[in-house]
Amino acid sequence: MSTILLAEPRGFCAGVDRAIDIVEHALAKFGAPIYVRHEIVHNTHVVNDLKSRGAIFIEELADVPPGATLIFSAHGVSKAVQVEAEQRGFQVFDATCPLVTKVHVEVAKLHKEGFEFIMIGHKGHPEVEGTMGQLLDGIYLVEDVADVAKVQPRQTERLAVVTQTTLSVDDAAHITEAVVARFPNIRKPKMQDICYATQNRQDAVKVLSNEVELVIVVGSPTSSNSNRLRDVAQRSGTQSYMIDNADELKEEWFAGVTRVGLTAGASAPDILVQQVIARMRALGAVSVRTLDGVEETIKFPLPKGLK
Repeated sequence: MSTILLAEPRGFCAGVDRAIDIVEHALAKFGAPIYVRHEIVHNTHVVNDLKSRGAIFIEELADVPPGATLIFSAHGVSKAVQVEAEQRGFQVFDATCPLVTKVHVEVAKLHKEGFEFIMIGHKGHPEVEGTMGQLLDGIYLVEDVADVAKVQPRQTERLAVVTQTTLSVDDAAHITEAVVARFPNIRKPKMQDICYATQNRQDAVKVLSNEVELVIVVGSPTSSNSNRLRDVAQRSGTQSYMIDNADELKEEWFAGVTRVGLTAGASAPDILVQQVIARMRALGAVSVRTLDGVEETIKFPLPKGLK
């Protein structure tokens, strides 16, 4: 292995940056413990770091003591969770990514106009549970093309499609085609729901895959967008592995390989990428070069009360 090529962009997006900032600001302002519903972002290193500083991650609001400060994760929550938090009297800061909130707002607006929804996403993912939980009913999940044939909406005049923001762009387009073929009048989002950072990182991996023999994706197993980056590389015909940290690299992966591509999911911090580079150098990598790519300048503001 002689060369490491870095995808650009890679790693943290604006929504993840903001979510972590919210927890750090809350710890600084109110002191530990700060309660966080669900992992703030899907990354083991980030979660363990915040735990060490006094964040307590919970799934059930019953586990939060009265009067505590509670933060909703970047993935968003259902209406039922919002209502329960209000009733229990917590001080709540919402770290939902603004791009996920945009989908929630669109769902609420169209629901008032009598629309039902088909949601493209992964069952059980917290973002999907949060978006589907904006309504009591009338929102149907499809995970693949086969699911599209099984959907039974109550009517087809007012139907809209929404997607999880961290899907594979190509997968979502493929499933959307099947949805439109079955429901030709369905309303599609004005701009696709898949977030700019997910799109940019997938585009960068497509470019990277053409330049290397192997792609390493830094990301935790629970991270949807990191898993999709590995899928995109594999589909480009390039062997790809996803690792949580440098300790998971295996020397045999690099046998006979001269050019390795490296990227990171939107919830993976740069420190992990630097540790992977150091480990690859120990395994024989000589040079590191960053490919040209989109420069991301988006910043999302913190909620009131934390600035």
